[in-house]
Amino acid sequence: MAALTVGFDLDMTLLDTRFGIRATHLALSAETGTYIDADLVITRLGPPLAQELANWFPADRVDAVVDRYRELYPEYAVEPTVPLPGALAAVDAVRAAGGRVVVITGKYEPNARLHLAHAGIEYDAVVGDLWAQAKGAALRELGASVYVGDHLGDVRGARAAGAVAVGVTTGPYGAAELTEAGADVVLPDLTGFPQWLAGHLAAAV
Repeated sequence: MAALTVGFDLDMTLLDTRFGIRATHLALSAETGTYIDADLVITRLGPPLAQELANWFPADRVDAVVDRYRELYPEYAVEPTVPLPGALAAVDAVRAAGGRVVVITGKYEPNARLHLAHAGIEYDAVVGDLWAQAKGAALRELGASVYVGDHLGDVRGARAAGAVAVGVTTGPYGAAELTEAGADVVLPDLTGFPQWLAGHLAAAV
C-alpha cells in the first residue's frame, strides 16, 4: 500500500481566516479609496483573490491591487486567525497513522506558510495559488489519496486527483451541496476526522 498522504484546504477548513481577511480588505479599501463590502467578501471565500477583487476594482487595476492586498495581508490577517475546531487533532491523526500532511490552497503561498507557522500546524508540503480542478494536479503530484475542504471547488479538486473527497461544512456550503458536488463523506467540522480516518484506513487493509 502506498504511504498515506492527506491534503487539506486552508481557509475555512483548517483555519478560520474570516476576521483577518475582513481586516485586510478594509485596509485595502481605506488605502485605495474604493468601497469593498468586507462582510460580504468573507461569506464567499474560496475562489481566487483576483476574482473577488474584480467585483470592486476595474479590470486594469486588479493585478496591482492583488499585489497590494498580499503585501498588507501579513500585518492584518495572520494574528487574528485561529485553527477551526478539530484542525490540530486532524493533522495529528494523519501523522499518528504514519501519513504526510499537505496543504493545497488558493491562498498566496508565502502568506499560507505564515498562517501555518502561526497556528503551529506542521506540514510536509504546501502549494498555493490553486483553485478547483487545478488543485488536482498538485494532489496527484504529491500522492494524496484524500483531500479535505469546505468548498465545492475543493470537491472538484479531489475528484480531479482521484482522491477521496472529504467535505466539511465550516465554509459556505452545507452537507447537501457538498454531497451533490461529489463529496464522498461530509463532516460538520474536523472534530470527527480522526475517527473517520481510522475507519477509512481500516477498510483499506
